[in-house]
Amino acid sequence: MTRHFMRHHGFTLVELLIALALISLITLLLFSGLRLGSRAWEAVDSTAEHTGELRLAQSFLLRVFSQAQLATVTLEEKVVTVFGGDSTHLEFAAPLSEHVGIAGRYALRLTLEKQSKSQALILTRWLLHSEILNGNDDVPAWKPLDKDATFALAQLPIEMDAAGGAFGRTPLLERVETFELAYYGSIEGETEPSWHDDWFDQLRLPLLLRIRLTTAFQSWPDLVIALPRQP
Repeated sequence: MTRHFMRHHGFTLVELLIALALISLITLLLFSGLRLGSRAWEAVDSTAEHTGELRLAQSFLLRVFSQAQLATVTLEEKVVTVFGGDSTHLEFAAPLSEHVGIAGRYALRLTLEKQSKSQALILTRWLLHSEILNGNDDVPAWKPLDKDATFALAQLPIEMDAAGGAFGRTPLLERVETFELAYYGSIEGETEPSWHDDWFDQLRLPLLLRIRLTTAFQSWPDLVIALPRQP
């Protein structure tokens, strides 16, 4: 008699455990890959965003400095030049378009101010009009750039507008690590132009302005801007 053996098709417990282990391993690898790809995408997106912010800030600075003017105002019966700066602060006059509220020529002040956990580059503006420069309940009076005046402005909130936009404070760039300025030209008493750490009480604008601007995310080469030649 021939004995026939019948084999039951199926998986043993060991085979089932091995299959489950392999499936778990493959699933883990897939999710790890997805998580890594997601983090890489977020990093690229964040870098692009911060690079764009720095580029916009530099583009704005190039535009307004290309229109800088040597303006004067009368303050307490004294004629004062609206241009002055040191290595970390700068004030100048330039026209702004109506997107700020009121189109016209402004006194513009760039300062690096501390926020809760970082620093921000702040642009403060006054319309060059006596009613705005003298100040009122909503607008602080304009004073020539000095450390005390800059400290007083830092007590005001940023992203504010007053007098229909004739005065305002706007953050140009946040999380700034470095903001350094230098001025190239001939100051009174000099015959040859050279670089200076400050520029005050001069009858002309410097020939060049050098800006070193870096953030926690991006470092760019120095920005050197040729200022308009005054007649």
